[in-house]
Amino acid sequence: MLKIGKKIKNLRLLNGLTQQELADRTDLSKGFISQVESEQVSLSLNTLESILQCLGTNFSEFFSDEQKDKIVYTTNDIVSKEFSENGYNIGWLISDSQKHRMEPIMVNIEPGGETIEDDPHDGEEFGYVISGTIELILQKKHYKVKKGESFYFKPQLPHRIRNTGKSKAKILWVSTPPNF
Repeated sequence: MLKIGKKIKNLRLLNGLTQQELADRTDLSKGFISQVESEQVSLSLNTLESILQCLGTNFSEFFSDEQKDKIVYTTNDIVSKEFSENGYNIGWLISDSQKHRMEPIMVNIEPGGETIEDDPHDGEEFGYVISGTIELILQKKHYKVKKGESFYFKPQLPHRIRNTGKSKAKILWVSTPPNF
């Protein structure tokens, strides 16, 4: 008999995600993910599809014994999370980026909004401002970055982004290794 929960857990671990991270990306609770992985609950097809999408796979790949690397990702593959209290949202452009060396996201920040501060970590970060004007804050240093400009830094200091403009800011942000 196919153990769906065990297979989901293996995929989650392969993608380097905690139960909480998978729960956040699927708008499910950590407890529910735990129950799924321990075969305590049945999944609707919609919930299974959402989980599989976040783990970078689909029904046919999940139920197949062959594993293939995905090459093209569409808007249907984007997994989003809203941080309404901070005035921004994140869209993971590559749903299975946790198993790769880099993690590209799209960040949309409302005027006056700002991302949650990220702690120092290994790797590199790159961003390109598609629209709006932002302020990149690296601990106490502030850098203004406008539409068409980019930023690059080694995240050795706490960092965040604030929208200082009067319109929504849209940023393509890439972290290596995956960190979002």
